Amino acid sequence: MAIEISKEVRQQAISSIERYFQENMDEKIGKITAGALLSFFVEEIGPVIYNMAVAEVQERLQTRVMEIDLEVNEDAFQYWRKYDQARKK
Repeated sequence: MAIEISKEVRQQAISSIERYFQENMDEKIGKITAGALLSFFVEEIGPVIYNMAVAEVQERLQTRVMEIDLEVNEDAFQYWRKYDQARKK
């Protein structure tokens, strides 16, 4: 599955890469070069980050599913308990 980013996010990322080079490197980087660098990182490193996020979500969902019985459990045979408690009052 290819990782794709929206046009707006891509433009923001390119601007961020340009600014990073301007403030931290001795050379300026243009939009085309920044876009190429972004494409490289998205294709090469993006899947690693994506897969880590998917694994974290799976872990969290599994934890939630394992706890669902605690959230939606109903005790059985409660009629007489309520009846006896009402009688005591």
